[in-house]
Amino acid sequence: MDATTIINNLKSEEYFINMGPQHPATHGVLRLLLTIDGEIIKKVEPDLGYIHRSIEKICEHDSYQQIVHLTDRMDYLSAHINNEAVCLTVENALQLEVPDRVKVIRTIIAELTRIASHTLWWGVMGMDVGALTTYFYGFRDRELINDIFEETCGARLTMNYNVPGGLMFDIHPNFVKRVKEFIAHFKTKLPEYDTLLTGNIIFQKRMKGIGVLTKEDAIAFGASGPVGRGSGYSCDVRKHHIYSAYDKVTFNEVLKTEGDTFARYQVRIQEMWESMSIIEQLIDNIPEGSYKATTDAVIKLPAGEYYQKVETARGELGVFIISTGTKNPYRLKFRSPGFSNLSLLNHIAVGGKIGDLVATMATLDLVIPDIDR
Repeated sequence: MDATTIINNLKSEEYFINMGPQHPATHGVLRLLLTIDGEIIKKVEPDLGYIHRSIEKICEHDSYQQIVHLTDRMDYLSAHINNEAVCLTVENALQLEVPDRVKVIRTIIAELTRIASHTLWWGVMGMDVGALTTYFYGFRDRELINDIFEETCGARLTMNYNVPGGLMFDIHPNFVKRVKEFIAHFKTKLPEYDTLLTGNIIFQKRMKGIGVLTKEDAIAFGASGPVGRGSGYSCDVRKHHIYSAYDKVTFNEVLKTEGDTFARYQVRIQEMWESMSIIEQLIDNIPEGSYKATTDAVIKLPAGEYYQKVETARGELGVFIISTGTKNPYRLKFRSPGFSNLSLLNHIAVGGKIGDLVATMATLDLVIPDIDR
């Protein structure tokens, strides 16, 4: 009997392994129960709850000013944008018009946040697939943005700068100068990302044709952000439901049609160029005026239901509030982008190998506290 016959006669056997909850590729306490046949994935079952903190229920016992300080504990890499989402919901409910200065500063801060998140994602994603050097390059640039944030609001990760009605305080006198310096620096460094990783033939073979998500499936699963746009799904909230100062700038919604891990990778790289363009259009045109509209010391929303969505670094974040007219919401619900994006992991991972799962999951850019609130 030859070797081929022996191999053909071997019986296939499925078995289960745990990936996480303490696995470096999940970037948080996420447990995946994998059903595998050899190296081939048959099923992926996410198991959540390891970092659940009842944030939504806590919010129902807090004032609207206090709620803002909880949102950056969810997607901590989009902290400023999360804060802005709650503030916009409250302001819309109150029919409160914030000064133009606030809108422009919020937009600049949001795009800096997007770049900082994408640089961290790029660094750790490269590390996930074996390119350790990317980690140092990505963090080098992210730290420069964090320096600006620290000087602006006093924190580097769980940041609070937005408040209902505007900002906690005006921008630092060095803000404009330091933002311009960062843009000049990053324009010379972002091409290094392509030189180091994007064009690497080994990296491309790890990414192309892997974890394919069609446009129809992206819509069906509620995918948003770079995950949806990597499949050709136009879903940028900044374009379709304009807020803050996005009506004052011109930028492209980055779309790819391949739907694989490499397409999602390319979307985020190009989005950093678009974010720099948005910042450049605004940084020399920050209006004069107040940094905060006048609000009551204790904010009470009119009775009713209110919803606002924004575009975080991972996709669409929605804030839904039911008010009975008191100082705290009767019910509050966050629609986090990571939860919907995680739901499609089994769909795109089945049939691939365990190594493919690591690359695929990296391009979903999961932040576990955003999913497991």
